[in-house]
Amino acid sequence: MTRPTQWKDKTSLTDAEVEELKGLAARYVDLGKDAIFGDFVQLVLDAKKNGKFNQLSYDPTTGNYNQFWMSDREWDNRTSLITDPPNGQFPPLTPDGEARHAVFLKALQQGVGSERGPAGRADGPEDRPLSERCISYGAPWTFPGYDSYFQITQSPQAVVIEQELIHDARIVPLSGLPHLPASIRQLHGDPRGHWDKDTLVVETTNYRGGFQAGLQMSSTPDVRLTERYTRVSPDYINWELTVDDPATWTRPWTFMIRLKRTDAQVYEYACHEGNHAMTGILAGARAKERAAAETTTKSK
Repeated sequence: MTRPTQWKDKTSLTDAEVEELKGLAARYVDLGKDAIFGDFVQLVLDAKKNGKFNQLSYDPTTGNYNQFWMSDREWDNRTSLITDPPNGQFPPLTPDGEARHAVFLKALQQGVGSERGPAGRADGPEDRPLSERCISYGAPWTFPGYDSYFQITQSPQAVVIEQELIHDARIVPLSGLPHLPASIRQLHGDPRGHWDKDTLVVETTNYRGGFQAGLQMSSTPDVRLTERYTRVSPDYINWELTVDDPATWTRPWTFMIRLKRTDAQVYEYACHEGNHAMTGILAGARAKERAAAETTTKSK
């Protein structure tokens, strides 16, 4: 998402530098080798090149993900997805944003929590985040890995943007329909669309929990997310997203993802049918409780 420190004054790479990155990727993350999720490729490749362990790596020798699971990576010359601020970094956080970011980082260290309880809690399925429960990863989902495809269906009255990951579909009215009252909140917000010449503009408000860009901290529910879909060639769409949340960041910020057309099929994300992780998480929590109870009994 952000520009690596070694490129802090460089907005784009030369073609030769991109080819070097591709060569490193072919060496370390080709089919059957290590998997890299999202935009962490440069951090992981730098670590592997220098013989260091990187926590963003997914060691396939343990039976975890390998590159077979990943969607094909689309290379370009940019050094960051963030286009504004021009330095390719997030703008400064507000005092409230800093406080919530500290809580967010602590939750990452302890394990993901949910709306019902603190991080690590597993009294029942409802204590776990929506993604673990196969309900939603959030929409729009901008952290690529597996199932990173979108299917866009267009009519004069609306556009439907469906994402393959847990098959969330956003229906975007184009009829000038006003936003819902501020008192009505929805998991994926309340999107409204219009055309700016050849660019589809989607403005989303009324989030129940906020918008989360990849693995970054979530915004507040009062965020305004503006997306711009511009078809720049027969096979590419520039997807720009501007996050405006004065309670979290001191200014709006924008990032851009290139979407490449494909004839590949969008598959069912059959999450519930094989959601053995939930059984394991809850069983593990019960085992920890039994172990704690036995320790308490022995200490008396």
